[in-house]
This record gives sequence, structure tokens and C-alpha cells, in this order.
Amino acid sequence: MKNYVVIGGTSGIGLEIVQALSAQHNRVHVLARNERNLPGLPGVTFTTWDATTDTKPEGDFESAIDGLVYCPGSVNLKPFNRLTTADFLQDYKINVEGAVRSVQYFLPALKASPAASVLLFSTVAVQTGMVFHSSIAMAKGAVEGLTRSLAAELAPRIRVNCIAPSLVQTPLTEKLTSTAEKIEASARRHPLGRIGNTGDIAGIATFLLGPQASWITGQVIHADGGMSALKI
Repeated sequence: MKNYVVIGGTSGIGLEIVQALSAQHNRVHVLARNERNLPGLPGVTFTTWDATTDTKPEGDFESAIDGLVYCPGSVNLKPFNRLTTADFLQDYKINVEGAVRSVQYFLPALKASPAASVLLFSTVAVQTGMVFHSSIAMAKGAVEGLTRSLAAELAPRIRVNCIAPSLVQTPLTEKLTSTAEKIEASARRHPLGRIGNTGDIAGIATFLLGPQASWITGQVIHADGGMSALKI
């Protein structure tokens, strides 16, 4: 049994990861701004915390944390000339500053584990230029840089990896997946012929957090239906 912390684990990909870790009989501490969708799961506890603020999470956490997952993100798609400085700063705050605060806060507990892992999230739009994605791609590009830098600095005790999905059907992306026509149009853009689901990403996440991935660190894993690498 391992101890995990999942930031933003009450919805979408984060919730799917929490469910998968619970099913593996682990202890999972979920931290998020609210408990809205978190079902009662074995070994799962909840603490209210907004990682974009300077407040520290309250709660009695384990002295050793074996894995930390930072899931919060944003989907702020606008033409470049309509993006304000506030838009760029807000995307950076959610995606980068929140991840930094989370890792800094839990770093002592991660160091107390004999083999800990950190998992962050990027987007296919960092590697593959997409219209209207300049703000989120910039923020997630910083997350990829943070992933590699932390992986180098925290080796060999703590592994740090990142998943870069393409479009996944979650509450965060509901404006992009609200109709069958939108889903079909997005599916046609992916070589594998469909958009992603939360289970696609949670499976990769639990692998990267677990002992099977003990020789993997500093990597950005592109779980994107082939979009970043293939043109068919």
C-alpha cells in the first residue's frame, strides 16, 4: 500500500486517477477547492485547498508520500489579439505556480519515501502548434521545462514525469465536446480516430507512478491519439 496525494482529484482526469489508485488499495489524499464530485472510495480522504494561493493545506498527511499528482488545468482558447495580460497570468498561475507550490509543500514528504514519483500535466499544443492555444501552450511549455529540471535536481530518489494529452472528454473540455458533431470533428483530427477519455490518461498515470516505471524520469509522454507525431 502506497500513499499518494492528488491535487485537483475531484473531477475529470484527476478523479479517474484517484479511483484507479484507490482500486489498487492505496491511500489517496485528495486536495481541491471543493469536494463536488468525489465519491466515497476506500482509502481516500479529502482536504480543501487552492494551490494557487499562498495558504498551506491543513490536514494530517502521512510523513512519507510515494507519489504526487498535480491535475488542475485551464482551457482558455482565444485568438491571440483577444488575449489580455490577465489571461496569460491566470493560465500561468493555475498550471505552473500551482504545480510549483504543490511540489514545494510536499517535497519533504516525497523525500521521506524510498522511491517517490511526481506527475504533472502538459498538452499536445506545446509540441504541435494550434490556433487559439498561445496562452495555454505557453503555460504548459513551462510545465514541461519544470518537469525536466526537477527530474534532474531530484534524481535519483524522486522521479518526475509529465503527460501531454490531446483533447480528452472531461468537464473542463465540455465546450469542445458538448455535441456529437463537435466530438466527431475532433475525432477526425486524430490518427486513431477518436478523442481521449479519462481512462486513457489514468492508465498511463498509474503506470508512471508505480514501480513498473522505476527507470523512467524527465519524460513528457504524449497521450494524444497520434496527433503530435503522425499525419495521415
